[in-house]
Amino acid sequence: MATRFREYTTKQGTLILAGRDAVTNEELIEQVEPNETVLHTREPGSPFVNIKGEPNAEDVKEAAVFCAAHSRAWKKNKIDIEIHKFKGHDIYKEKGMSLGTFGIKSFKVITIKKREIEGFLNEKEKGD
Repeated sequence: MATRFREYTTKQGTLILAGRDAVTNEELIEQVEPNETVLHTREPGSPFVNIKGEPNAEDVKEAAVFCAAHSRAWKKNKIDIEIHKFKGHDIYKEKGMSLGTFGIKSFKVITIKKREIEGFLNEKEKGD
């Protein structure tokens, strides 16, 4: 995949793509397949995260922590983060919506705890 996205591979070997800004979030959503899983924080200011293929529960959790760790809410407040999980077919864009902004028809909530984000970031620093 192109380097315009953040790329991350889960411990199970699943590719995760994430936007870097509003422009790359737009590009990321354009390439999402209808049945692929997508994540975003409840609050604005996070990457859209696309899990390629058919993820298992561990992949989804790891991708949700990755999404939370790259969010504005985490960087500013260092708190638990609410992540919305949805499928590509649940995403829509209406005329007049800002660049990088989308509507979601249906989603599930995943709460990522502060300690999970800290553990993920500590592992990343160690190069694991």
